[in-house]
Amino acid sequence: MTAPPIDGERLLARMAAFAAIGATAKGGVNRQALSPEDRAARALLAGIGAARGFSVHQDAIANLFLRREGRDPALPPLVIGSHLDSQITGGRFDGALGVLSALEVLESLADAGIETPRAVEVVAWTNEEGSHYQPGCMGSMAFAAGAVPAAWHGLTGHDGSRFAEELAATLAALPQAAIRPTGFTVAAYLELHIEQGPSLERAELPVGIVTGIQGTRWFEVTVEGQAAHAGTTALAFRRDPLAAAVAALGRLYGRVMPQDEAARFTVGRMNVAPGVVNAIPERVTFSIDLRHPESPVLDRLEGEIAATLREAAGAAGCTAEMRRLFDMPPARFDAGLVAALEAAAQRSGFAFRSMVSGAFHDALFLARVAPAAMIFVPCRDGLSHNEAEFVPDGNVVAGAQMLRAGVEEILARL
Repeated sequence: MTAPPIDGERLLARMAAFAAIGATAKGGVNRQALSPEDRAARALLAGIGAARGFSVHQDAIANLFLRREGRDPALPPLVIGSHLDSQITGGRFDGALGVLSALEVLESLADAGIETPRAVEVVAWTNEEGSHYQPGCMGSMAFAAGAVPAAWHGLTGHDGSRFAEELAATLAALPQAAIRPTGFTVAAYLELHIEQGPSLERAELPVGIVTGIQGTRWFEVTVEGQAAHAGTTALAFRRDPLAAAVAALGRLYGRVMPQDEAARFTVGRMNVAPGVVNAIPERVTFSIDLRHPESPVLDRLEGEIAATLREAAGAAGCTAEMRRLFDMPPARFDAGLVAALEAAAQRSGFAFRSMVSGAFHDALFLARVAPAAMIFVPCRDGLSHNEAEFVPDGNVVAGAQMLRAGVEEILARL
């Protein structure tokens, strides 16, 4: 099977049409999961698919599927796609590029009348971003588990909306989409996404072939001291939790990432209580986001961070507690799919780099139930989750061409 080139002009026009749904004044999108804007994007995608003769399906978590039948309908499908939801002030490419490029691949096959050996399905996963309801990657997580967790139905969004009600409204908004089980056998899963980092752009490479996703652990740290008057308490009598936190973080910032280029250490949130100008704090609470591709290294770093915090707190007459909030193990993508993508890139003349994703994506959860892999394309300055997020037209088209070539190679190998 030799698939035709994708229609770049059609793809770019589709990108513009979807970017208009939830468009913001600064050129981004606000299309949060299960919102009216998300429902409008889903309706547009379903309408395009139905007009092309693709069957339209959704499941209990509102994952949306467009299926183009293959020679043998009994064979598990090759699934390609990403997500349509965005951050509150998100970019127009994050997620949507993967869904619309997948749609373009399906249309290019239909345009040429090519019969694939098995069905190929486009998917738009529900709530990858997690900006409206948490956790993120709800759709792919439920798909991999085979059910929607009961606890999710009681969730409330940041805007006060109820998850259960908005999910029901989203499902009802597409009555033409046949309901299918949450989770089914997939032959393989392939996702195209923007890199959300600067490495491909700086290397002037059009394609990244993703070999895995690094593990992520989130912690909440509480350092307890003693509140006291800022003007009357001498150094010898202070039990200052902020001084202890600063000392610990200074050591950790100087060690964790400088000693391991694969490690990521971030403090993104800090609260000082009681938070008044003329009082030594009583308590400091802050977050830690720790990432690495190897679980044993994550274990070691977690232990070292906890020990550093306890040591700094003890030296200041304080106590420190580190509580783990979230643990996402690393994922290695299927070696066979990665090899197929490398062959497709070489055959298509795309220079590429093998890389590990620093962010987690829906492919992380699909990798638990099927062979999975990802393709990255560069974005300007590596900027994402930002209204200024931008991918040049040439990179958009190259990414879709690479996806098409990857689909062709994978179908030949399944």
